Formats: sequence, C-alpha cells, structure tokens
Amino acid sequence: MTTPDTRSVLITGGSAGIGLGLARRYRRAGHRVLVTGRDAGRLAAVAAGEPGVETFAGDLADPTERERLAEHVRRVLPALDVLVNNAGIQRRVGIAADDAPWSEVQNEIDVLLSAPLHLSRLLVPMMLDRGGPALVVNVSSGGAFVPQTFAPVYSAAKAAVHSYTVTLREALDGTRCQVVELIPPAVATGLAGPGAAHGADPDEFCDAVFPLLDGSRPEVGFGPTAEPGITARIDAERRAFLGSAARAGVPGFAPASRH
Repeated sequence: MTTPDTRSVLITGGSAGIGLGLARRYRRAGHRVLVTGRDAGRLAAVAAGEPGVETFAGDLADPTERERLAEHVRRVLPALDVLVNNAGIQRRVGIAADDAPWSEVQNEIDVLLSAPLHLSRLLVPMMLDRGGPALVVNVSSGGAFVPQTFAPVYSAAKAAVHSYTVTLREALDGTRCQVVELIPPAVATGLAGPGAAHGADPDEFCDAVFPLLDGSRPEVGFGPTAEPGITARIDAERRAFLGSAARAGVPGFAPASRH
C-alpha cells in the first residue's frame, strides 16, 4: 500500500553490497523500490528474500540496456522520486601490470561512469516533470579523493563521478531535485570479486548513511570519508568551481550572488 509519504526509488547495482543494503532500508521505510543487476539469479534471490523489492536484469555497461531500463521505469515507476546511481565493479590491477584487453577496461569505465551520466540524462528530466521533491544519489568513493594504486581505473572513474555530481547539483540548483554524493570508504562487499572484501561492515555503513540521504547535505561520508579533511577539500573545490564559472560568464553564475 502506498501513502502520500511513499517514495519510488531506483537503485542500480542493488542485488548485493551497498545497493542491497540501501534497498532494504528504503523498503522497510515503506517506499517502493526497484533494483537493477546483471545476475538474474541473484536478483531472483533478492526478490524472494526481500518481499516488495522489484527487480530489473540488465548490464548497465551497455547503453541500449540503460535505455531499456529508462523505458521500463517510465512504464512501471513513472513517479520516480529517488535515483541512486550505485552500480559498480573494481578491477584490482596496477597500471604497469594491466595487460587485459581494452574491452575490460572500457567495461569498467562504462559501469562506473557512463551509466550514472547516461541514467541521469535519461531520468532526471522525468523526475523534474513531476514537479515534486526528487533526489539523485551518486555513489563515488574515497578513491575519488585519494587514488588507489591497485585500482587506478576505478579511482579515476569515481573522481569523474565526483566532478559530474558537483556540476549536476549546480545545474539543478533552484529546482526541487537535490543531488547528494555518497562517499563510501572501503566497505566489505564483493565489489572487487571473491576474496577481495575488506573495510567497514556493510550494515554499519548503511545504517549510518541511510538517514542522511534526505538531500539536506550535499555530501555524505562514513568514517575516514566523513573526516574534516575530505569535507574541507570539497568545500574548497566548490568555491573554486563557482568562482571559475562566474569569471567565465557562465549563465546563472554571478560573482555577487554566489559565495
């Protein structure tokens, strides 16, 4: 049953890890939740174990699959309130040792970067057309700020997600759509494959950050990514971003009105 407070939520990469943890919390808070994933079997297990969570199987590295997802959302979840761009993979291999085919590198880039950019482009206009409050949560990483030598492509892609999130937030300033950057530290999920899990407990992480994903703050971190050094750096970047946009005469960025 829905109520006026029920929100419709799309979480990419929601069959495991942080995505599944957030899906459980949104659902238990009474919201309608659709999660995506590449593994149909894992999604079936989620649907069986989490009654009410809806699923969509597709590989978001593929732009046609992203478009298929957007069309599915328009059909079954037209009143989309919350978009959580969470899907991720991580190849743990240093630059010098990485002799994988470029297609593997491109796949990582597409999941981590192309997917959130493309889905934001496809779905945010629909969210704005509704006229009600909306929220985009882009999941970056501590690696966006302190690159990880064992995961250079991942770190670079997440740095780009951070940059895009800053510009998306400014583009939507004055609308009813808020943009939040969720910045996990290392969290013990299966992101990097079997045997590579380390870091914070996923439930502890999700318990801590979920109440903060209400649009009231632009960035949400946990543990080391919530420390003053990270937030101070982001604030400095924000001031520099606004200043450069104003100096360049970008419409909407007047030096006197932005601080």
